[in-house]
Amino acid sequence: MTDFQTIELNKDPRGFATLWLNRPEKNNAFNAEMIRELVQAIDTVQADKSLRFLLLRGRGKHFSAGADLAWMQQSAKLDFDANLTDARELAELMYSLYHLKLPTLAVVQGAAFGGAVGLVACCDMAIGAHDALFSLSEVRIGLAPAVISPFVVKAIGERATRRYAMTGERFSGERARELGLLSETYAAAELNDALLGWLDNLLLNSPQAMRASKDLLREAASISLSPALRRYTENAIARIRVSPEGQEGLNAFLEKRKPNWTQEPEQ
Repeated sequence: MTDFQTIELNKDPRGFATLWLNRPEKNNAFNAEMIRELVQAIDTVQADKSLRFLLLRGRGKHFSAGADLAWMQQSAKLDFDANLTDARELAELMYSLYHLKLPTLAVVQGAAFGGAVGLVACCDMAIGAHDALFSLSEVRIGLAPAVISPFVVKAIGERATRRYAMTGERFSGERARELGLLSETYAAAELNDALLGWLDNLLLNSPQAMRASKDLLREAASISLSPALRRYTENAIARIRVSPEGQEGLNAFLEKRKPNWTQEPEQ
């Protein structure tokens, strides 16, 4: 539909679009260019009145491994204002995807780390492989899952989000289904076949009715994704990135060493 460098946007003649994260050689890790292109693609989908729904997928072995290493190296050197701009661009992606008028379905294989969990949480529905791996891994490098946190809380609840945001532990596709992040899971080899069934089912439905249902349920939600909440999360990640621990965590990750707050277990 449009030429991109880091993503693909394909339109199926049956009336739906597939948005592919397309950096398989980098495990579909985010960088500034991908974030901008994703926002542009979502705007393109929003403007296309012929589309019934949107699929979000990742090329290759992984859905997305989170932040790109080179992008993290650049962000580690940014001051607060530059980090705030960075955070606002990522927030624009999450809010654009969440507020898209079309129904959205994420399909997850392999890793979905950091901001990728946010993308899945922003979609109306998601399916994945039993052995997919999820992680809110930001605390391991001195950061916080700031701009994605409202969407993750909506998807899996505050209590579970507290656990996984504070521990940084990985959890499986099956656990993601139990939490509500994934609607269903399948054996990895059967995921594409299972998707065909989801497509057939969605294509049975009135496009107008699906959009109306999405609007209705958004209005019925009890927690407001307010502009004030968005500003708070943007400032939160910008502050922690430029803090001493944020800098230490980023540098330790980039230098492939343990951050100075880790302690060896006592013998």
